[in-house]
Amino acid sequence: MKLLAEQFVRADVSLRELQSRADRAGGTRLPRTTCADMLAGRRFPKKAVMVAFLQGCRVPDHQLPAWERAWERVRVNQLPAGSKEHRSADSSHGTPLAAQIMAAPGSTGTDRAAGRRWRQAALLTAVAVPAAAATVSVIIVQGATPQRGASEGMADPVVDPAHIISDDGRAFPRGGSSRFTVTVNPANTGVRLIRRLDAGVGLQHATITVDGAPAARWRPLLEDSIYKWRNQIVTLPPALTTGRSSLTIVNTCVSSSGFNEFLYTVEHKVNGVWSTADTVDIGRDHTASEAAHDYRVVGEDWADTQTFAYPPRKEDWSVE
Repeated sequence: MKLLAEQFVRADVSLRELQSRADRAGGTRLPRTTCADMLAGRRFPKKAVMVAFLQGCRVPDHQLPAWERAWERVRVNQLPAGSKEHRSADSSHGTPLAAQIMAAPGSTGTDRAAGRRWRQAALLTAVAVPAAAATVSVIIVQGATPQRGASEGMADPVVDPAHIISDDGRAFPRGGSSRFTVTVNPANTGVRLIRRLDAGVGLQHATITVDGAPAARWRPLLEDSIYKWRNQIVTLPPALTTGRSSLTIVNTCVSSSGFNEFLYTVEHKVNGVWSTADTVDIGRDHTASEAAHDYRVVGEDWADTQTFAYPPRKEDWSVE
């Protein structure tokens, strides 16, 4: 619901005015109590209610189909796995249920990991909308020293629904580690690791070993509390990869903010061309991938699903 709340804040309009706009349009009604419950995450809206709400916030008509498609993906994802409705809707889409546009405040795994190091370092945004109130208060709570993020200072951040991804992952604190084995072409002249992470947790720092030898580091990135997904790239020394068909990677966290991981893509350079050699999907919903790569985690303090957005420009999705 956070993204709907963002539209509401940008519209600078009261719940009473939203209700009046919907009544004047003559379509779906928007009772103030319904909008308040929706924005606070207490109620998942019907599609028609969401569309009427967005229209009342003056979201351009050409953007509405993307919101509707995202609503459908979220709705299907809420259905019990294996149900008739779930199978029917899933097959009609023909694509994985990856993009969720609305996540209710207080429902993320980070929130449920109370007292854990990752949550202490995370930036949590809650939207409070009392039923009788006419404004939205965006409350920012941070348990660590504020760090300047890539989105800080943007006058009007825009979240493209097509850039919103849901993924499950794991995290561990300082001293914890993860380990997995990947396959590469022995003829490689270079290998790089690409890790999907939640950059809403700033200054994550970890060492990397390859088959027990020190290889590289995941350097700390500044926190981004708006566009939280990033793909971080690390290039491994060719001396540790050339001539080998498999590599055992160990990441050891050395930062107080902890370390999170959702997906690893392994690329190798063969005959001067980079291509994908292997992928390791992390999380409780991807235990088959974890088992296939002998994935192990030490000191895990969080495991759940997050729904975030990548930056508006795709060239900003990847960092080194």
